[in-house]
Amino acid sequence: MAKLTERQAFEAMVRFLEGVYDRTQSDDIGALLSDLLIADTNETADPAAWEDWMNSVQTVLLIKAGK
Repeated sequence: MAKLTERQAFEAMVRFLEGVYDRTQSDDIGALLSDLLIADTNETADPAAWEDWMNSVQTVLLIKAGK
């Protein structure tokens, strides 16, 4: 399996959520996707969204490492 950068994994997660939104038309998912949009500045529309993402990545890596 190919390894992804944090950015590539983030984009994969966004595509997954877009699929969920297309099937459900959930307002909550739509709002989340709005926060996750990446602007020309290379930042998410809600800067806290990227920070939350990176915290999640670090948590998963720590769990995988058994810590």
